[in-house]
Amino acid sequence: MSESWGVSYEPGSPSDDSHHFERSHIEPQYDAFVCPLTKQIMRDPVTLENGQTFEREAIEKWFKECKESGRKPICPLTLKELRSTELNPSIALRNTIEEWCARNEAAQLDIAIRSLSIESPDNDILLALKNIQYLCQKNRSNKHVIRNAELIPLIVYMLKSTSRKVRCKALETLRIVAEDDIENKEAMAEGDTIRKIVKFLSNELSQEREEAVSLLYELSKSESLCEKIGGVNGAILILVGMSSSKSENVLIVEKVEKTLENLQKCEKNVRQMAENGRLQPVLALLLEGSPETKLAMVSYLGELVLSNDMKVFVAKMVGSSLVDVMRSTNMEAREAALKALNQISSCEASAKVLIEMGILPPLVKDLFRVGVKQLPMRLKEVSATVLANVVSTDCDFESIPIGPNDVTLVSEDIIHKLLHLISNTGPNIECKLLQVLVGLTASNTTVLSVVAAIKSSGATISLIQFIEAPQKDLRLASIKLLHHLSPHMGQELADALCGTAGQLGSLIRVIAENSGIKEEQAAAVGLLADLPERDLGLTRQLLSEGAFELVISRVVRIRQGETRGNRFVTPYLEGLVQVLSKVTFFLRDEPGAVSLARENNLAALFTDLLQMNGLDKVQMVSAMALENLSQESKRLTIVPDVPDSGFCGSIFPCFGQQPVITGLCRVHHGICSSKESFCLLEGRAAGKLVAFLDHTNEKVVEAALAALCTLLEDEVDIEQGVTVLSEVEGIKPIFDVLLEKRTEILQQRGVWAVERLLRTEDIAYEISGDLNVATALVDAFQHGDYRTRQIAENALKHVDKIPKFSGIFQKMG
Repeated sequence: MSESWGVSYEPGSPSDDSHHFERSHIEPQYDAFVCPLTKQIMRDPVTLENGQTFEREAIEKWFKECKESGRKPICPLTLKELRSTELNPSIALRNTIEEWCARNEAAQLDIAIRSLSIESPDNDILLALKNIQYLCQKNRSNKHVIRNAELIPLIVYMLKSTSRKVRCKALETLRIVAEDDIENKEAMAEGDTIRKIVKFLSNELSQEREEAVSLLYELSKSESLCEKIGGVNGAILILVGMSSSKSENVLIVEKVEKTLENLQKCEKNVRQMAENGRLQPVLALLLEGSPETKLAMVSYLGELVLSNDMKVFVAKMVGSSLVDVMRSTNMEAREAALKALNQISSCEASAKVLIEMGILPPLVKDLFRVGVKQLPMRLKEVSATVLANVVSTDCDFESIPIGPNDVTLVSEDIIHKLLHLISNTGPNIECKLLQVLVGLTASNTTVLSVVAAIKSSGATISLIQFIEAPQKDLRLASIKLLHHLSPHMGQELADALCGTAGQLGSLIRVIAENSGIKEEQAAAVGLLADLPERDLGLTRQLLSEGAFELVISRVVRIRQGETRGNRFVTPYLEGLVQVLSKVTFFLRDEPGAVSLARENNLAALFTDLLQMNGLDKVQMVSAMALENLSQESKRLTIVPDVPDSGFCGSIFPCFGQQPVITGLCRVHHGICSSKESFCLLEGRAAGKLVAFLDHTNEKVVEAALAALCTLLEDEVDIEQGVTVLSEVEGIKPIFDVLLEKRTEILQQRGVWAVERLLRTEDIAYEISGDLNVATALVDAFQHGDYRTRQIAENALKHVDKIPKFSGIFQKMG
């Protein structure tokens, strides 16, 4: 007990620190006040028959233990047997103790008032705070005394102390003063006390942080203070952060969670929590609140910016409820639900959850509904946005019914309605509806249904017209849609682009934009790339529009590193190379194509592009273009005129020998160059193409082999072609292509190339003993198409695996 009063003395004697008693008016404690059993000041003293006095509760427990152990009752001090266990209240002693306590409590309050000052020694402040705690815990009525004595502001002031011990003790004392006392809580919340407490939540010292959390939890039990706590800037943000911290003390986290649960009583706090990532309270009110509260929470949900993980969480928690609201007749509620769904549907995972919860039927119904119940156009735009979000997932929309008779999103009637809306609404909703079609055509399972519906509706021209739209989003959506359609209706799109004035030019201008490589440019060049490569009319129009010069400049800039990389550089470059390759298909039919190829040294450019490691499509298309260019080498090589031997040559044979002309191409027997005649040998492309014959991508191998085969054709010197391939170590890789039989096309081209190689006796002799090659040729002879079987037969003859019957028959004849 003496410790509780902050003084030290022997029981029954005055303290050695007599000046402290005199100053504080604290009376010393006497032995008669103390229970011999508990060693504490007695509250209800009782006397035994032998005159010994004890605390009632303590002596009753003693007698109970005696009885339970089978012993007769004895006095715990004298250890002598008692005849009676009757307890006589010591009223006079009790009154004396109470009066003594009252005087000392008043003295302790006086000490506290005088000690709670920043100028006071820390030990005096700590002693005062400790005594206040004791008074509150001893008697609840003392809390009113402390409030009336205006001690609460003094304790709060101690939070500014430079001593950590004082600050911790002040926080602890405030909590004890506030416990179960609403008036003290409200008195404590006056001024900026709560803000001071919140500051301790960010303290690095865990003890202060823990005491601050405990105090806030106690204050949060008062509903009237919840709004005030939430009104402190950053309070809820810090608490939410602490609740999810993995490094925080477990006990602190539990207390923080309880505090947040209390703060949820205030709707403003609920909104703050949602803004800081704690959505459960908002969702709980949305599911369980009054109709007005539900509507408010739905509206609020539509305003929140959510992470993708939170979108999935919200979709799972309240997605079904939001879908139900969409069927409501209350337009305000439907608008709020649509806006909320717009927020949470913009993530693929959450969109899938909404599909499972049945969002599609009411969404499509709202979009197409007409009459008095139809949505205003601004809400139809939101519906279209949500639908665009939803269809961007990889779900199989052909199997998800959205109405009677198993109608789906890709049913012809639905696509026709979408196309009709696109043609009869404003730019904003047109953009969203085009995005819906973009999503549906991005999937291989649904694109063909959409293509069929577009063809049957005759909407191709209408869709192409959006290429010229001034709104960037609308133009982007239309180009992306046409890009998705181009592999499946390329000829229709090419005809429409060439047949309508200005639209091909508009597409080229999009590609030409100098503001960096964006999605729109990548989609535009991808659309052009996918149009038929052998459409002469399209190629001529691209020539006249200057498209190929533009493409060349863009490719060169990317190769030289002038164009900075982003996620659209690769598809943009692939599209550029594919567009450029189109000109190589008409070198024989279009003189302008040859001029373009020569002026821009396309053979060298495509050879350079073979070095784009990791870009299989660029390498494949470049090899295809080199094949086309090389096909023209035999036509474009310049064969020099041989002078006539004259009269002397006819008389004297020695003068009739043909003069030797040096510097001619071994394969084409003319004057060749990479730039003028596109010769692979002069352009040193053969070795680079051979390197692709073991590429992991079969399409790259097919293109490379086809280009190399141009060195073995009938119109060139095959023997020299074989020599060239031997010099670049290409013979074995070609045989390996045949042996691996990776694709049917590779088998066909491999058989053709091997037959040409086997016309060289040295190679035929060397291969004749290779059973693997013979087996591969026999397999092609037995299972290939008609032309491949013929070529395989000739190849087998070269290695004497099939008799040359035709030669025998000739001799017999």
